[in-house]
Amino acid sequence: MVRNIVVLGGNSHPQIVETISNFLGVPPCNRILSKFSVGESRLEIQDSVRGKDVYIIQSGSGKVNDNFIDLCIMISACKTGSAKRVTAVLPLFPYSRQPDVPYNKAGAPLSKAPTDINKNDFTFESRPATPSPSQPQSQGLTNGQGNTEVLHKKLAKTSLDQQNGYTYTNGITPRRSDTNDSLSSLTNGRDNRDRGSSMGSQTGPSFTTHDYENHTIINKSVFQAKLGYKQWVAQAGTLVADLLTCAGADHIITMDLHDPQYQGFFDIPVDNLYGKGKLKQYIQTKIPDFKNAVIVSPDAGGAKRATAIADDLNMDFALIHKERRPTRITDRQNATMMLVGDVANKVTILVDDLADTSNTITRAAKLLKKEGATHVYALLTHGIFSGDAIPRINASALDKVVVTNTVPQDEHCRLCPKLEVLDIGHTFAEAIRRVHHGESISTLFWD
Repeated sequence: MVRNIVVLGGNSHPQIVETISNFLGVPPCNRILSKFSVGESRLEIQDSVRGKDVYIIQSGSGKVNDNFIDLCIMISACKTGSAKRVTAVLPLFPYSRQPDVPYNKAGAPLSKAPTDINKNDFTFESRPATPSPSQPQSQGLTNGQGNTEVLHKKLAKTSLDQQNGYTYTNGITPRRSDTNDSLSSLTNGRDNRDRGSSMGSQTGPSFTTHDYENHTIINKSVFQAKLGYKQWVAQAGTLVADLLTCAGADHIITMDLHDPQYQGFFDIPVDNLYGKGKLKQYIQTKIPDFKNAVIVSPDAGGAKRATAIADDLNMDFALIHKERRPTRITDRQNATMMLVGDVANKVTILVDDLADTSNTITRAAKLLKKEGATHVYALLTHGIFSGDAIPRINASALDKVVVTNTVPQDEHCRLCPKLEVLDIGHTFAEAIRRVHHGESISTLFWD
């Protein structure tokens, strides 16, 4: 029995809360966690947490947003109740697939611009070109002597054209006094439609640089902004980290973060546990003649994870290269998958950190069977299985899908006979015990 410790469980995963409590010999903390009729969360902690080491267990599964808000409320309630330390235990970390990086692993932006843009034209790029002695500083100007004279000549010609009321076909914005907005302000709101139309006939249509999104009101011969701006995709990485920290969390314990860089978003300790120990144990005990099997990574992102298991067990390794080439941002194109390695007449073991819609692993299994694999196993740490993932697995070439119970799997097991679940609760319980007593966590994963 561990003393001076409180295990507080949320509503997301009651089974793992019970497993951890039984291992530690500590009953779960009595609390009331429900919702009002309006949908707001209600929490009442019925046991004292003053001066205690509190561990709040809440997985990022099911209703992710509701569970996350409940977790923040429980953390804040424990800090308000004078808890000595509050540790958030998240077997599956929510929003772990949304890091704050607007570029993919290949270095390309997540939102791609159209491919029909002339790179020599002006664009709203977020990063200007690097100047060099052999390159002009701007379009129409050359480096070296004569820059000042050329610039003065162009500015003088532009000023003269504006004074003479010529139309503009080179992308120069009209003078402020020639726009409809300025005319209306000068006339104190009087009706000046005739004057605006007459001025517009001389200087071209009125517009501002903010109107480039609405291309119907802009004459292409006057002003046309190119669509080269790198659109920013909202990412929730640092926001989730800041919310947990501001709620009062002193420590985070999770397992197999999809992006390990997530730990850097926190300014509090984060222990990222590994699920490969359980997966290796399953391979050694449940897969016959595993030495002749092949570990396969379903994509390049999980290659490091798969090779770690293959090296530890002295097994062969193969990789499935997945490539997407959409023509535009809005296009959805199925990825082309290519196998790198030999799997003919061998047992193959797909290793990945999580499966959500299961599209990747089912397509990988189909490719492996096509290349001559005899059996296809899929070993996953987090089995989210959202949407039609279960029917897709049932109809796929997968022979067995092995997952841990970082996410509740009771309903999934009932619907999918191919599914097998490994209990990960004891790993979290031992990690909690070591953190409480100030022992090393890394030794937990030494072979």
